[in-house]
Amino acid sequence: MVAEQFFSIKSEDDFNKTALEVFNFQVKNCLIYAQYIKHLNINPDQIDHYEKIPFLPISFFKSNTVLSSDLPVQITFSSSGTTGQITSRHLVTDLSLYENSFNKAFELFYGSVKDICLLALLPSYLEREGSSLIYMVDDLLKQSQHPKSGYFLHNHEDLHNTLSELKQSGQKTILIGVTYALLDFIEQYQIDFPELIVMETGGMKGKRKEMVREELHHALCEGFGVQDIHSEYGMTELLSQAYSKGKGIFFTPPWMKVLLRDTSDPLSLISSQQIGGINVIDLANVNSCAFIATQDLGKIHNDKSFEVIGRFDNADIRGCNLLVQ
Repeated sequence: MVAEQFFSIKSEDDFNKTALEVFNFQVKNCLIYAQYIKHLNINPDQIDHYEKIPFLPISFFKSNTVLSSDLPVQITFSSSGTTGQITSRHLVTDLSLYENSFNKAFELFYGSVKDICLLALLPSYLEREGSSLIYMVDDLLKQSQHPKSGYFLHNHEDLHNTLSELKQSGQKTILIGVTYALLDFIEQYQIDFPELIVMETGGMKGKRKEMVREELHHALCEGFGVQDIHSEYGMTELLSQAYSKGKGIFFTPPWMKVLLRDTSDPLSLISSQQIGGINVIDLANVNSCAFIATQDLGKIHNDKSFEVIGRFDNADIRGCNLLVQ
């Protein structure tokens, strides 16, 4: 299957046709997914719509090899975790799929990164290996043509000075940061930069107690002088991201879709406006598994946007957009 097929989806029919092709491909080529479907006594030939496709529990990425390709693995993305915790591994055999996915989605929501000064405050991600977020940000930084674009670790004074300069020049700027580091910054420095896009990636990484989204976003809005806080919904097991431009309401790119499952019957979907487990279809995951049942709880709105409400009890804490609601 060619990448252009995923990234040229224009309609519901396009999505359904491509999702079914990916499903049939993965049933034949992803051993653990095929075994899972067989265990459920589901006949793949009877799946005629993406809403009927079974979703693989995300925990399988911790305990199994999830691959639909026999190509060499180019990179292994891994989730963050505390000492002794088993982490997820996403084996990627075609990095161009990931690069296409995050570049096209970023441009869809924010325009060309070449016109943006991108600042990254991601200390905990930089301090470990295997982060898919760092791979994405690295690539976006290379494409940004602004000389001030770059990473900041704990050098908050430098970040404050850079933000002040960018405000004065009227430069379109995005600051992407892990939640606790953004909070650490505004405890030291305040800035009134209404045009700044602040994008939090979630996660306290054990550095702070978890906060409800409204409380967190209010604090960040006050600290940076902005109206809304943007967010990125992504994870190790996905090659695509959804974005929120405020209020915790996320939108997906055309090759990605979020559905909700019944919390008491994981094989049944529920309708919009109810709270359920978040299932993700990410067609960029053609070489692993594109149909994933996450451990997030959420709600879908009538315009197909969604919000993350919380996590299932006993679900592992993860770094990408984990907020207590």
